[in-house]
Amino acid sequence: MFAPHRKRIVIGALLGSALIAVPVTAHATTAVPTAAPAAAAAAKAVGLDDPAKKDIAMQIVSSAENSSLDWKAQYKYIEDIDDGRGYTAGIIGFCSGTGDMLDLVEYYTDVKPGNVLAKYLPALRKVDGSDSHQGLDPNFTKDWAKAAQDSEFKKAQDHERDRVYFNPAVNQGKSDGVGALGQFIYYDAIVMHGDGGDSTSFRNIRKRALSKAKPPAQGGNETTWLNTFLDARVWAMKQEEAHSDTSRVDTAQRVFLKKGNLNLNTPLDWKVYGDPFHIG
Repeated sequence: MFAPHRKRIVIGALLGSALIAVPVTAHATTAVPTAAPAAAAAAKAVGLDDPAKKDIAMQIVSSAENSSLDWKAQYKYIEDIDDGRGYTAGIIGFCSGTGDMLDLVEYYTDVKPGNVLAKYLPALRKVDGSDSHQGLDPNFTKDWAKAAQDSEFKKAQDHERDRVYFNPAVNQGKSDGVGALGQFIYYDAIVMHGDGGDSTSFRNIRKRALSKAKPPAQGGNETTWLNTFLDARVWAMKQEEAHSDTSRVDTAQRVFLKKGNLNLNTPLDWKVYGDPFHIG
């Protein structure tokens, strides 16, 4: 999962257990048989899985994680940002300490045996759940950058992003009857928090929101539901010092929501950590 914003100074010790992402839909609240009109309208609208919308989503997330809209430049990215999750790398912030980097390299090796990262699989299994570099240094970062020149590795990153984060978020969003903005709000949440069993995971953020509001598929108002979900998201972010700057919600997602841009249509203007961004 994504570690905290890479421009900021983050806490060196891991605060709380590592978040291991699992599919969201298995824990989704079953939609009522007849969706509310708003949910039906959202279902007909272009979803976040539309290629153009998906690219917008990746740009917005990259603005928070890399201070850049150029998300495709991040396949080669890797560093330890001292947040207790080991190495953070790639387009979705795969971490050596949270399991998703291990899953990625295993998948890449299935697709392309003998690749430059395959030799690190034993070490990645050992360091999973910790911030250790044992067995990875001194050449892992160089080999990661080398692997990022391989189109198969880029495809592997895309595959794991979609399998673990993007598709579950979009599917849950469609089940809840929210449009592209709501699906993005879910995606950004599962990217940062994962979907483990802890109180700050995506499913439990959603559960917290459900105690106060209903999504459109259950007869609720979409704007009210998304504001309630964002309130729960902000609470979750503030539970960990490294995530406590909530501007990616306050000056980005809330901005789109206040403007009624439920379909995440361009142009888009927002700020993250004080930096302004624009998609025309």
